[in-house]
Amino acid sequence: MYKAKQKEINVGEIIKPYISKWWWFLLSVLIMTLFGIFYIKTVAPVYNLQSSVLIKDAKKMSSASGDFGVLQSLGGLSSMGTNSIENEIEIFKSKQIVSDVLKKQNLQTSLYVKQGLHKLELYKTSAPIKVIIVNEKEVEQGPKKPIEINLKGNGFVLSSKEWDQEIKGEYNRTINLPFANVIITKNPDFKPATLNKLDKDHLFLTYNTFEATVDNYQEALQVNLVEREATVIALSIASQNKEKGKDFLNNLVYEYNHYAVKDKNKESEKTTQFIDDRIVIISKELGDVEDKKESYKSQNNIVDLQTEARINLQTKEVTKSKLLALGTQLELQNILLNFLNNKDLKDVLPVNIGIENGDAAKSILEYNTLVIRRNNLLQNATPENPIVKEADAQLLAMKSSIRQSLSKSITAINLAKNAAESELGNSEVKIGSIPAQEKVFRNIERQQQLKESLYLLLLQKREEAAISMAITVEKARVVDHAYALKKLVAPQTKVILLIAVLIGLLIPAVYIYLKTLLNTTIINKNDVAKLSSTKVLVELPHINKGDNDTVQLNDLSPLAEAFRILITNFKFLLPKKDSSKILYVTSTVKGEGKTFVSVNLALTLATPKHKVLLIGADIRNPQLQRYNIEKKNAKGLTDFLYNPEIELSEIIHQSKRNNNCDVIFSGTIPPNPTELLSNGNFKKLLDIFENQYDYIIIDTAPIMLVTDTLLYSEYSDVVLYVVRSEVTQKDFIEFSNNLVEEQQLKNVGFVINDVSANNFGYGNKYGYGYNATEKNWLQRLKSKLFR
Repeated sequence: MYKAKQKEINVGEIIKPYISKWWWFLLSVLIMTLFGIFYIKTVAPVYNLQSSVLIKDAKKMSSASGDFGVLQSLGGLSSMGTNSIENEIEIFKSKQIVSDVLKKQNLQTSLYVKQGLHKLELYKTSAPIKVIIVNEKEVEQGPKKPIEINLKGNGFVLSSKEWDQEIKGEYNRTINLPFANVIITKNPDFKPATLNKLDKDHLFLTYNTFEATVDNYQEALQVNLVEREATVIALSIASQNKEKGKDFLNNLVYEYNHYAVKDKNKESEKTTQFIDDRIVIISKELGDVEDKKESYKSQNNIVDLQTEARINLQTKEVTKSKLLALGTQLELQNILLNFLNNKDLKDVLPVNIGIENGDAAKSILEYNTLVIRRNNLLQNATPENPIVKEADAQLLAMKSSIRQSLSKSITAINLAKNAAESELGNSEVKIGSIPAQEKVFRNIERQQQLKESLYLLLLQKREEAAISMAITVEKARVVDHAYALKKLVAPQTKVILLIAVLIGLLIPAVYIYLKTLLNTTIINKNDVAKLSSTKVLVELPHINKGDNDTVQLNDLSPLAEAFRILITNFKFLLPKKDSSKILYVTSTVKGEGKTFVSVNLALTLATPKHKVLLIGADIRNPQLQRYNIEKKNAKGLTDFLYNPEIELSEIIHQSKRNNNCDVIFSGTIPPNPTELLSNGNFKKLLDIFENQYDYIIIDTAPIMLVTDTLLYSEYSDVVLYVVRSEVTQKDFIEFSNNLVEEQQLKNVGFVINDVSANNFGYGNKYGYGYNATEKNWLQRLKSKLFR
């Protein structure tokens, strides 16, 4: 039965400590909420600024303006479409673009003004002054604490807790600070109304090194795809000043477009440069051919072709046209092949120069796109970067592919040219009558036509490249200009207050849990019931300071009611006898309230119908005299034990609190208490009063400290074993269990003393309905806080 009780889990008992301390939770939540509100007041508002841009399709842009194409169609590079948009995201967050934006906005410094419990950041029209960084000094980090600026007339005073002295300065003059040389000027755009009642002459300045500022903004900047399949990028950043954050995002998009246009123009510039170089060469070659033609005609006196030769030549015009086209293509493709072999991976190839090789032209566009992306990557990475290495490998593969395509095309052109020349040779055999000089003349003329067509083609392509540069469009189209979201990043009032409430609930809960977990003392009858099968007769309430600690006549207090319950319960343990009922009141150690129980039990039992005798048997440490100080040296039990012949009237004293109760005090403290208690006189004393009193209550010695009680324990009818709430150790219950099991004590019942109202076991509440006035919750809270 005892073991089964140990295993029971009483949910009510588990949550009872928390419910009983409800006011702890209320007070803790109130305090933490106030802390939360205070914290909210000390935190400056932080806004979330957002912008979105559409990255235009690179393939579409290249087809319209002659720019680079995408690499998706090239074998083995089909995944570059996804990587492309990821690359744009990285470019937005790159140090180069962020650095340019910070230089443009001068964001190394921030100005603040005191506003309530926090500082308000100033920017543009709300800032009375501007701080311009002339040059940075080589320092590991800027000042840790804000610099105070006091504006006075045409000057100002700078001070900091990190400096030994103040620095005075004038507007528009360089100031030598420990971390940088700066110039402070008045802001012509300042609007005093923006600061309203704030102290605009007392400002705070924060400074960061440029590198640290770049790192901070890179970390704060969020760049994400809006949707996986879309090319819309969302930009966001948190800032204490809305306008400052908006300007940063808008300038970020501007700088991105600036770099994109700059990169795109590089292709057109390279193409124009290549065409210009070729025009110079072709122009010279064309001049040489014309000079040769003029010289040949002069030497051979050639004025006009013979009609016969012209008729024969007309029949072969188709062949000549074919040879002309083939020669042009052969020359162009040889030029492009030589250019390809002489350039490294960082250079783009000329495009749209008129070659009739679709595969090669397409591959060149894709090759140029990858070259530009590789060069962009090298701005923020080293050649050893895995992405750069992968691009190098792809470029080499593409370069080889283009070379093979051109070589095959040249071979095919040569074969076609040879066939055409053979066909022309056959025709010329038929016109053998044409003079040899006419053949030479036609050859010279053919060379002239070839150079002229090539020259005109290059002029056309130069114009196209120039037009391409002139109409270059921005790569990122703004979908939404920067704007501030209504929801603040900080302080998050609801979250902070929720956390404050949770902490407020958690602190007392953890304290109560740990206190309960680490508690080794008896709290109420439930603890005793878990440790012992001995019945608990009553729980006695805690006596507040100033309240009576003894039961009065006609007393209706909770204490008096508790002792009435004790009387009712211990009567079930009493044996049936006509003589006096002998009650022992004992405890494990001193300080558990056995004397308190003895006195109040005696006063409660004593009525006109029941005479009660209270005997102080704790002769080593007498405590009964505490309730009657004038009897401190009165004769008592030890005097009778020494001399049984003593007059009983000398040791019996009537209680001043109740005429039906007599008291025998402990008497003089003896040197040999064990001998006195075992000499047989104690039994004689009980026999004397056996029929004179209805109840004899004996306040015995603590049973663990001395064996006195066990010397006469056989005379008891009932033993009231007192344990004190929050004092008696749980281990002591095992000691009492052993005494009961060994039958050294009989008819034992526990009395739980000094139990606070919050700790009573289920069902034990005293005073309700007996002239006890129940307080409302506000009165109870006041009594909890101010008792």
